[in-house]
Amino acid sequence: MKITGGKVFDLQKGFVERDVCFDDALLTQDSRDGQTYDASGCYVIPGLTDVHFHGCKGADFSDADPEGLQTMAEYELSRGVTQICPAGMTLLEDQLLKVCKNAAAHRRENRPGAELVGINLEGPFLSLAKKGAQNGDWLHAPDAAMLRRLMDAAEGLVKLVSVAPEEPGAMEFIKEVSEDVAVSVAHTTADYDTALEAFRCGARQVTHLYNAMPGFTHRAPGVVGAALDSPWSRVELISDGIHVHPAVVRATFKMFGADRVVLISDTMRAAGMSDGEYDLGGQNVIVKGPLATLADGTIAGSATDLMACMKTAVSFGIPLADAVRAAAVNPAQAIGIFDRVGSLEPGKRANVVVLDGELNVKAVFFKGRKV
Repeated sequence: MKITGGKVFDLQKGFVERDVCFDDALLTQDSRDGQTYDASGCYVIPGLTDVHFHGCKGADFSDADPEGLQTMAEYELSRGVTQICPAGMTLLEDQLLKVCKNAAAHRRENRPGAELVGINLEGPFLSLAKKGAQNGDWLHAPDAAMLRRLMDAAEGLVKLVSVAPEEPGAMEFIKEVSEDVAVSVAHTTADYDTALEAFRCGARQVTHLYNAMPGFTHRAPGVVGAALDSPWSRVELISDGIHVHPAVVRATFKMFGADRVVLISDTMRAAGMSDGEYDLGGQNVIVKGPLATLADGTIAGSATDLMACMKTAVSFGIPLADAVRAAAVNPAQAIGIFDRVGSLEPGKRANVVVLDGELNVKAVFFKGRKV
């Protein structure tokens, strides 16, 4: 297959006019089969990777339901998200083990839909004071042995784990596990010094920057300032128009640079569904348009998928090339899969998305096949 006529995302140049070729499942310099796809007037980008979302289309990763996970994978692929790293919640260990085993089975069976490339454990090692929409009754002190049990159950799929670094034992936890999994600072009351120490101990990401953490102020820069001063770290950003103000989205790209921002969706099961009431980690969530809240008004995840979040970021003034980098390149790098996905170089997986001039999904090619 040869995709012709489009503006193609390039790692160094932004967008260039060239063909994108692939045979079978891999991108190539040229195509042998003679088939073409006319992308004139369109943008051609790598398939996206969402490293932090909980569910969609009525299903939630924490349900540990095989058919629900299948529904999630198929919906995400239809939206141009070709790699998924779904997130768990603060749950009891028995349920988290079920979640991990369900994901491992899904991966082992090579089921249809977006490729499941990892698991994000957002909880239970969080702060009660900043639990957000997490269930406070199920919070747990940072526990490396528990994490190892979950990693074993997941058969190597756990790629991210969140932790509040001010919790007792957190620094030791970070030092012990950071060689094997990306540690993300999250749901925390940590001040600048505590967060900076966490990054020095091995943390290398921040979970949904600005949300469930102290604010960034001129005398108390907090987690945001510590991350900014730790150039090896990346920051997740929810650009759904609800979680973070447009001006702050623009400021974040300016402060951190487009190569350190990881766009995420943080969607819950209401994504792709109508308004109503839904469950999130055992708690009732009310969804009206893009806004999802607990009964007390606490924002409870998102109802906007990653492709729509990327489009929203562009509407806020983020250059398209930067938004694509943040939604395709950086998340793949963050969980160690950039060697095979996340850009359009020959030899990588032929996961390609064609967007029209309004950035709507026009076509998705997954492993070389138009889906």
